[in-house]
Amino acid sequence: MLIGSYKGIIRHTGVRDAFNVFIVTTLLGGLISLAVTFNVFFKLIDSFYIPKSIIVIHYLVTTLVLILSRFIFKAFFEVLSTELDSIHNVLIFGAGDSGIIAFSALNRDTKNNYDVVGFIDDNKNKIGKKIDRVKIYNPKSITKDFIEKHVIHEVIISIQNIKPNRLLAFTDKFIKLGVEVKIVPPLSKWIDGDLNANQIRQIKIEDLLDRAPIIIDNPIVQREVSNKVILVSGAAGSIGSEISRQLSLYDCKLIVLIDQAESPLYDLQQELIQKGITNFVAIVSDVRDRFKIERIFKKYKPQRVFHAAAYKHVPLMERSPYEAIKVNVLGTKNLADLSIENNIERFVMVSTDKAVNPTNVMGASKRIAELYISCVSKNAKKTKFTTTRFGNVLGSNGSVIPLFKKQIENGGPLTVTHKKITRYFMTIPEACSLVLEAGTMGKGGEIYIFDMGKSVKIFEIAKKMIHLSGLKYPDDIDIEITGLRPGEKLYEELLANGENTTKTYHEKIMIAKTQDLDHSNVKVKIDDLSLNFNKLNNSDLVKLMKELLPEYVSNNSEFEILDKVSV
Repeated sequence: MLIGSYKGIIRHTGVRDAFNVFIVTTLLGGLISLAVTFNVFFKLIDSFYIPKSIIVIHYLVTTLVLILSRFIFKAFFEVLSTELDSIHNVLIFGAGDSGIIAFSALNRDTKNNYDVVGFIDDNKNKIGKKIDRVKIYNPKSITKDFIEKHVIHEVIISIQNIKPNRLLAFTDKFIKLGVEVKIVPPLSKWIDGDLNANQIRQIKIEDLLDRAPIIIDNPIVQREVSNKVILVSGAAGSIGSEISRQLSLYDCKLIVLIDQAESPLYDLQQELIQKGITNFVAIVSDVRDRFKIERIFKKYKPQRVFHAAAYKHVPLMERSPYEAIKVNVLGTKNLADLSIENNIERFVMVSTDKAVNPTNVMGASKRIAELYISCVSKNAKKTKFTTTRFGNVLGSNGSVIPLFKKQIENGGPLTVTHKKITRYFMTIPEACSLVLEAGTMGKGGEIYIFDMGKSVKIFEIAKKMIHLSGLKYPDDIDIEITGLRPGEKLYEELLANGENTTKTYHEKIMIAKTQDLDHSNVKVKIDDLSLNFNKLNNSDLVKLMKELLPEYVSNNSEFEILDKVSV
């Protein structure tokens, strides 16, 4: 009763249960020895005497039988369940600490019947040896014949901090062998420092990008936002919502979340509430409505603004120049002007690589917004303006990854606009870390460029996603080439013509040294565009944008005619 050895479930017997039995039998043997010794010494009961040899033998036999019987019953149960349930044969890639922990987690799992056939490791000192009677194999020995002979269903990669290119090589090899590939999550994501089998997950396309994730850890961010009122525009979007989440981890006085998308803003509000975050307010508002935004500034008195509100879908904006200018240019102008009027400390705008040498309306509208920020920063006395420019973010609303996932679920085909089209990619948390970092850097007016590594072919991403889904290209799902969409480039750029970069204190963040501008003249033109854009049709709007941006040349668009006319 005191030790509770009877409470252990026999089929899950482990070392701790055996130890509890040992404690009980030892305690019982000690009490019997003490009672016999006490009786002999005081001569209480003449007939009560047990030889010491009998006590020792009884103690040893009892301990051995109780412990051994538990393990025998456990082994019998495992054999019985193995016969009744289907076995899931797996290999664990990595015979280090993480691999051993993964092995234990699989053995503890009661929902699935895992049988670890072997470990794989490229360390010559480990190959051929065994861990708990399970052999360690050389990766080269894992062939098609090996997989078929041992009926391997999946390979679990259990190497902490594995580089993406190495992970990609392993994944490609095992997928070609016809087995499912999973990965053990980073140690930081284990539950209470312990790994459960259900945490071992499918490999995502984000894991396979040929670039290591960049972690920006700057204590200055804490200092800069602590006890400050922060306003986030476009707070319900992919970037804005992640900025809001990361800000909620700091000691902000208040986070003002504004967005015109009611339902996504409500979802973000509920998410923060469920996390116990209370220092925020969510307001349905539109950056185009200067009167409403001005009231928000007057009421909450923000000290920093993160401007993420924008229309970003290239094909849609190609047909709606009016909306692109109204949101991306006028909305930015409203927030920037009000920031100056209200002596905001720092204004950080989220831009895009599509603003560089734009070939579409969306990119051109964001480039004009960049120019306006550059213009007003020259004369702003108290407000420091900063622009961040980066490429595509994985998993964002409307990005290619969620689209491919839906197409795979629907049985395909996957649609790619061009076989050679490439894009830069980064994760949403990385992008937002950059935005927060930029909010602490520079004297104002800078455009910060992120080192995004190598550009990736969309066609290759499509093939990898098909393979990761356990399907084959083109046998199970095909990839359809649909042709470039209006305004779409084959490749994106991070620097415009005449721009180069200088380093910052962080090796992955650079400042774009922009070409000289006639700021007063450019500002007058943007002011004129903002005042009169609602009086012009789409063609005239695009023509006016091209006069403002000589580098803007339409691509695969109905507005290409304007370029031909001007030649």
